Amino acid sequence: MTDYKNLLTLLVRGGVQFVVVGGVAAVAHGSARTTEDLDVVYGRSSSNIKRLVEALSPTNPYLRGAPPGLPFKFDEKTVTNGLNFTLITNLGPLDLLGEITGGGSYEQLLPYSLKVVIFGIECHLLGLERLIQVKRAAGRPKDLESIAELEKIMERANPTK
Repeated sequence: MTDYKNLLTLLVRGGVQFVVVGGVAAVAHGSARTTEDLDVVYGRSSSNIKRLVEALSPTNPYLRGAPPGLPFKFDEKTVTNGLNFTLITNLGPLDLLGEITGGGSYEQLLPYSLKVVIFGIECHLLGLERLIQVKRAAGRPKDLESIAELEKIMERANPTK
């Protein structure tokens, strides 16, 4: 089980620039679907990567699904040289995304995010309309299945549109 609250707390307290996307964003908007991981798009500046690594290192991030013993080191060099990381941590699964299909980078998503309190933590959450767009662009079966529900949620929130 993912400890969303503590993962988000570590990121916020660490001063990490990020936007919550994916299943947690959908649930925060009212989706009834469940999700097992936390997906965040993080800023790629060197100072933000440093804060990200410092914030998450105590959780022992490791490549999710990789066999034990691979020479993976979660540090600034690894994050700088990579982009998207599907990790397992002591607090549960975490997807660190430098960019997402149909949405782009942290800087491109930030104008389409809103500050909300989820799990008791204030953070940026991808707005519903853009969330639908990126799920459609990703085109994965699980994303396509959730679009109809998210569109109904948006319809109820904006009945005149």
